[in-house]
Amino acid sequence: MVLAAGEGTRLRPLTERLPKALCPVGNVPLLDRALARLAGLGMTGPGRVAVNACYLGGQVVEHVGDRAHLSVEPGDPLGTAGGVANLRDWIAGRGVLVGNADAYLADPARPPGPDIAALLRDWDGDSVRLLGQPAADPAAPGTFDGHVFTGFSLLPWRLVRELPVAFGDLVRALWRPAEAAGALTVMPYPGIFYDTGTPADYLAANLHAAGGAGLVDPTATVTGRCRESVIGAGAVVRGDVTRTVVWPGATVGPGERLIDMIRAGADLTVEGASSMGHDVDERRSVP
Repeated sequence: MVLAAGEGTRLRPLTERLPKALCPVGNVPLLDRALARLAGLGMTGPGRVAVNACYLGGQVVEHVGDRAHLSVEPGDPLGTAGGVANLRDWIAGRGVLVGNADAYLADPARPPGPDIAALLRDWDGDSVRLLGQPAADPAAPGTFDGHVFTGFSLLPWRLVRELPVAFGDLVRALWRPAEAAGALTVMPYPGIFYDTGTPADYLAANLHAAGGAGLVDPTATVTGRCRESVIGAGAVVRGDVTRTVVWPGATVGPGERLIDMIRAGADLTVEGASSMGHDVDERRSVP
């Protein structure tokens, strides 16, 4: 199951136009990256894969089409636990691999899939497993056995069937109780991870996907200077962009200079540099 129902509040105002799951990273929507990762494990189609939707859900439904089973939550999003519970009839006795659509995982040594295969390997069908990386502070709040969660978990049916179809999160509903009972295992993830929840992490994930050299869609028009940036399909760049993401169809005018920014449309520019390691006076959009 891929979780794609959230509002993406930390990524506003970008997510006022597009659900976070459809925000492009390296010119590929995050949701498509998650579906490709599952396909790398042989999980495809509506019998094996589900996607939930709520906020701007029509866009998610249209984008997914018949590639997965769709669970549209009415009203407000049900949260991670409620979203899983809402799919109980579809899960129907199976263990469920749950992934966050906004998790950017990249292991250059492996194709999509094998990095999360560790969650499935030799699983007893009864315990809870999380994919994680060692935390800088192993005792920090939000860590599990000294690890930071990296977007995927494996849940047994015996726990899923007890979840109420109401707002709730997996941390308090399942993960912490399993941890307290000694029934939670963290499987190490060796690659790159960003949760893309903030503009800074979203920009960092894009720059990583670009491989340091930049990534320009063949249908984009670039007549200005473009350095280490990601330029989407149909975008038009007449100005100067550096370490910047230009969304599909967006424009950068001939007098503009964007550094460490995200541009959507012709009028929305979001600062993405707070954790990028550049001097504050370098981060600017100059009309």
